Amino acid sequence: MSDRTLPPEALDAWADALRERFGLAAEDLPIALILDLARDVATGVARPAAPFSAFAAGLVAGRAGGSPEDTRAAVAAITALAKEWEA
Repeated sequence: MSDRTLPPEALDAWADALRERFGLAAEDLPIALILDLARDVATGVARPAAPFSAFAAGLVAGRAGGSPEDTRAAVAAITALAKEWEA
């Protein structure tokens, strides 16, 4: 496992590459929303649950229709669950 960190400009470049490769719009990849989700799950549940939860949010949003609103709703539901979580 790497200890590398990703500076903001590199994250933006990575998001741009993903958008280009998969034909996504800027609102399809809400960086801050997903990073906040990861933070909330990592602190409320466990660190390894963060990427898994981000994947689940995408899956749930996609099954709901895949709109930016669907993504925000899925993230909100997972964040609420993480805030209520007691290990």
